[in-house]
Amino acid sequence: MSVTTLLTRRACERAFRLARRPRPVSTTPRLIHQRAASSSKHPRGFVPPTDEDLVELRDRVKEFARREIPEQKAAETDKNNDFPSDMWQKLGEAGFLGITADEDYGGLAMGYQAHCIIMEEISKASGSIGLSFAAHSQLCVNQLCLNGNADQKARFLPGLVSGEKIGALAMSEHSAGSDVGPDAHYIIVYSKTDPSKASQGITAFIVDTTSRGFSCARKLDKLGMRGSNTGELLFEEVFVPAENVLGQVDGGVKVLMEGLDIERLVLSSGPLGTQFSTPIAHNQLIQAKLADMYTKYRASHSYTHAVARTLDLAHAEPNNRPNTQDCAGAILYAAERATECALDAVQLMGGMGYVNEVPAGRLVRDAKLYEIGAGTSEIRRMVIGRAFNKEYAAR
Repeated sequence: MSVTTLLTRRACERAFRLARRPRPVSTTPRLIHQRAASSSKHPRGFVPPTDEDLVELRDRVKEFARREIPEQKAAETDKNNDFPSDMWQKLGEAGFLGITADEDYGGLAMGYQAHCIIMEEISKASGSIGLSFAAHSQLCVNQLCLNGNADQKARFLPGLVSGEKIGALAMSEHSAGSDVGPDAHYIIVYSKTDPSKASQGITAFIVDTTSRGFSCARKLDKLGMRGSNTGELLFEEVFVPAENVLGQVDGGVKVLMEGLDIERLVLSSGPLGTQFSTPIAHNQLIQAKLADMYTKYRASHSYTHAVARTLDLAHAEPNNRPNTQDCAGAILYAAERATECALDAVQLMGGMGYVNEVPAGRLVRDAKLYEIGAGTSEIRRMVIGRAFNKEYAAR
């Protein structure tokens, strides 16, 4: 059975379970429905996946990664600093690109536990392909799901979910760069529209890269995550129609913050893919090091998936929002442990760990990105501290 067939079947089974589930009786169903729809991070009618769903999904993603992203392809992607162009359609056909999107647009609506599982398993095969997947599926697709209007979702999501179109994010700041930007068809751009208002004068736009005046000045040659293409984008008198404003004019910060906690949560799954990939050895000192690496991996894994599970299970609550300190905490912990484990892998392998014939060096370079992207480790600590201050000041 193909991955697509299985995931479609699981979606149908979940829809059948939902249809059979008794619906609560309320004297004001219209009001309650509107409140839930406006505050939810999930599609309308979302049903959290069962443990069986998630286990089966993980198995299928592992099989996909084994078949489509063998070590040779991961090494070539890193060496050539070039994303395999056929991968987008394969990811789309597997159903992975729309894992959080509404089924009306071709998505699977399986939530953030599923999103984290896909990110983790793809990252085990290739950190850069995993990061590109996250940039497309979270920074573009899920932002459209959370903030787009009906017309925008209908125009952009089907192509993005199928893999026919590539999505990206860009900041209109010097040296900010754009993840997947050099390859993208649609880019969510956060741009200053009223500099006098500082952060309150930023607007989010959906930019079609075929627009006149748009170009990619250069693709950056990065230390790690090579192949997850990042570029400097030029916008020379690019016209963006009003229907492509995402959210409200000067409301870009709200759009950005709407998905920032979830971005950190999903990205925290990436470092999980680099933390424990060294074969067991018999030397007791090496066994002790591997035990430490395994413990770090399991702690990181448990933290990330616990936060994702909490978010999915709270989908029906009117004011359901991710826990800011835990989303920041999950990626803070996982990223730093991933770098430690990757460095330990180099150390354990001795001289061979320092040459590019083995992937240990690539793991170090890829893992380090997660201490920088989506807010540096220092910023994450500030976010957690501020959240604590806000929480306890209100008591």
